[in-house]
Amino acid sequence: MRREDKAVIIDNLAARLKDANHFYLTDISDLNAEQTSLLRRKCFEKDIELVVVKNTLLKKAMEKTGTDFSELFGELKGSTSIMFTEVGNVPGKLIKEFRAKGDKPILKGAYVEESFYIGDNQLEALIHIKSKSELIADVIALLQSPAKNVVSALQSSGQNLTGILKTLSEK
Repeated sequence: MRREDKAVIIDNLAARLKDANHFYLTDISDLNAEQTSLLRRKCFEKDIELVVVKNTLLKKAMEKTGTDFSELFGELKGSTSIMFTEVGNVPGKLIKEFRAKGDKPILKGAYVEESFYIGDNQLEALIHIKSKSELIADVIALLQSPAKNVVSALQSSGQNLTGILKTLSEK
């Protein structure tokens, strides 16, 4: 590969890494063609972009972004694939679902919500991270709960008050 080609790949990767809020580094090296095709299809269905990269080019792209990705540099060994996503926990769920049939893909590391997760043992933690929309829904539900309680209390007390006044007027 010529230097010019490598420079273009590094620039494209660096731009993609700058724009990405979440990405996973995985090892899919032992998957056969059928399994790889199935994984790519599932990634497409869940809006995950799966890219196989050379470690040296990825490292240079990470250095070029201006963000400190040095915690992930130790994981850039062997075969590496990147899963880019808009929702932080979707690739984790996909990996777990896919591993029900085998032992690959292996999670090397992830950058989710401006935090680093290193190693395959972090998969469960990544699966349980709530997305931004899930957190917003939780906050709205919490905010609505007290208001609903106040409204129901006012409605029930109004009915009670009416009943009391009616009883007093009859006496």
